[in-house]
Amino acid sequence: MAKSAFRHVAKRLMVMLALLSSLVLVAAACSSDDGGGDAGISVGLVFDIGGRGDQSFNDSAAAGIERAADELGISFTEASPNADGSNRAELLQLAADEHDVVLAVGFLFEGDAAAVGSVNPDTKFGVVDSAMLDFGADPPGPYGDNIAGLVFAEHQGSFLVGAAAGLKSQTGKIGFIGGVANVGGLIEKFQAGFEAGAREVDPGVEIVASYITEAPDFDGFNAPDRAKEIALSMYEQGADIVYHAAGGSGAGLFEAAKEHSETSGSKVWAIGVDSDQYHTVDPGVQEYVLTSMLKRVDVSIYEMIKSAIDDTVVAGPTAYDLSVDGVGYSRSGGFVDDIAGELDALKAQIIAGDIVVPETP
Repeated sequence: MAKSAFRHVAKRLMVMLALLSSLVLVAAACSSDDGGGDAGISVGLVFDIGGRGDQSFNDSAAAGIERAADELGISFTEASPNADGSNRAELLQLAADEHDVVLAVGFLFEGDAAAVGSVNPDTKFGVVDSAMLDFGADPPGPYGDNIAGLVFAEHQGSFLVGAAAGLKSQTGKIGFIGGVANVGGLIEKFQAGFEAGAREVDPGVEIVASYITEAPDFDGFNAPDRAKEIALSMYEQGADIVYHAAGGSGAGLFEAAKEHSETSGSKVWAIGVDSDQYHTVDPGVQEYVLTSMLKRVDVSIYEMIKSAIDDTVVAGPTAYDLSVDGVGYSRSGGFVDDIAGELDALKAQIIAGDIVVPETP
C-alpha cells in the first residue's frame, strides 16, 4: 500500500475511533406489525446540541426513529455534536460511511449536510428545519437529488397556542421567550404566530417578548437558568401565561411558573413547544403546563425513513403544516378542553385559507 494511502486510512480510523464513543447503537425490530417486514436499511440520526433528553426537539426526533424501528424494521445509531458543534461534519460523514440514510436534527447542519451529501450521492440525507435549497445557485434549487429538507409551519401551531393564551389569560398580559434570535427568522415564526393567535381572540392583549441570546450565540437553546430568570420577571410584571420556543431552556420556564404560583398564591401558566411537554417535564410542574405547540419532528423523521424505503425521497423541502397535522396543540392535562372547540375552529379556518398566519412578528 502506498504511504499516502496508508496515512489516509489511518487518519480515517483515528477519526472513527475518536467518534465511536459518541455513538449509541440501537437494536431495531426485525419485522413490522403492519406487514412491512424487515426494511433492510440502516439510519444514522445526528441530534442537535444537547442530544436525547432535552424534553423537546431532540426527543421528538428520537420518538420518530424509534417508531420507524418498531414499525418499519430499520436499524439505527444516534450521535450528538460536541458542545460547540464543531464536529457536525465529521458525525455526518461517519454516519454516511455506515448507513443508507442520514438524518440531521436542526438547521445548523445545513451547510455540513450539503457538503457531506454532495460527496455521498448514494446516501439519502434529511435535515430538520432547513429547506435544503441552494439559493446561491442560478436558478436556486435543491443541493442534491439525495438531500431533503424537513420544514414546519411553526407559526400555524403557535397561532393556536397563542389563541389558547388569549382565551385563558386572566390578566390580559402574556409572554414569549425565544431561545436564539436572528437564526434565519426561525424562532421569530413562533413569536409571530403566538402573537397573532392571541390578538385574534383578544385584540387588546398585552404581549411581552424576550430572547435569551442572539445568533451566532446558540447557548440560548440550553440555558434553563436564564429562561427561568426571564420568565419570573414576566410573571412579576403581570403576565400569567408564557410560551417558550427555546429548546432545553424551556425547563426553566416551567420551574418559574411553579415557583411564582407558590410564592404569590396566584396561579400562572407555561406553554411548551415541540413535544407534548406535559408528558416530558418533571411531574412536580405538570399542573402548570397549559398546553404545548406540537411540532411533529417525529412524524417528519418517520416519513423521511419510509420514503427512503419506498425510494420516493423528494429533494429540497417537504412542509409539515396544520393540514397534515405536522403542527398542532396538545390537550394533555385537560386545561384547554373547555376552549378546544374554538381552537379547532381556528385551525379549520387556517387550513381553509380564511386566516393567513404571519411568519414575522
